[in-house]
Amino acid sequence: MAALPKELEGLVLAMGASIRVQTVARRDFYLGNIAGRPCVVVLSRIGKVAAAATTAILIETFKATEIVFAGLAGGIHRSVQIGDIVVASSLMQHDLDARPLFDRYEVPMLGLAQFAPDPALNRALASHSDAYLKELSAQGGPAPSARAAGVRLPRAHLGLIATGDIFVSDPACGADIRGRLPEALCVEMEGAAMAQVCHEFGVPYAVMRVISDHADQHAKGHFADFLEQWAGHYTCGVLLKFMASRDQSSTSCGIPEPAQPA
Repeated sequence: MAALPKELEGLVLAMGASIRVQTVARRDFYLGNIAGRPCVVVLSRIGKVAAAATTAILIETFKATEIVFAGLAGGIHRSVQIGDIVVASSLMQHDLDARPLFDRYEVPMLGLAQFAPDPALNRALASHSDAYLKELSAQGGPAPSARAAGVRLPRAHLGLIATGDIFVSDPACGADIRGRLPEALCVEMEGAAMAQVCHEFGVPYAVMRVISDHADQHAKGHFADFLEQWAGHYTCGVLLKFMASRDQSSTSCGIPEPAQPA
């Protein structure tokens, strides 16, 4: 699952002749095989509500047994740079505040502020992210926007991802989130919502984000450039490796195998 078409188009193409499309709630769900494994690829659309709705459909209609979200994010921690990958060790909503009824960031009725992805999925995503970045470096290093800034080669990180219904492009907003959540590596708009739904259904999940910008006044331009030039390469580069490494039982979605062409 991803929020924008550019982040998914390579995975849809990778399904080849096996693909079929089912539309639910105005969303096109692409069913097929990737690396010989059955899966569903879908565009969540942008924001927490859209991501939560799409996740619920994946679980209830398509019987998904594991869910991975991949896409871009704005880096807010000093350790992350454009072109890096962040795999979530935990996720939270930086804009959730039901005080004084509940503690800040706590999801009402759940007693949780942070959600922890599945450890096995995390290990696999982190391993394949690292392998992809090594290949990328061997082919010429980080993305042009990162190289132009004279920074190091891209790295994979494991850490907190902060979700909110805000595209952070105001330095003051980014500084505020950084001050409140100094351990957060990046900000995005879907991950924690997906994580909450998966937690409630008991479905393993993981989130991988690629740093496209620094959540500042340059975010819009850097995000648009990275989305157009690099998002699909990262998503395909990591997730094709990830899918090839999954055993048959762990990737079953509870859907019938697509008919093979004659």
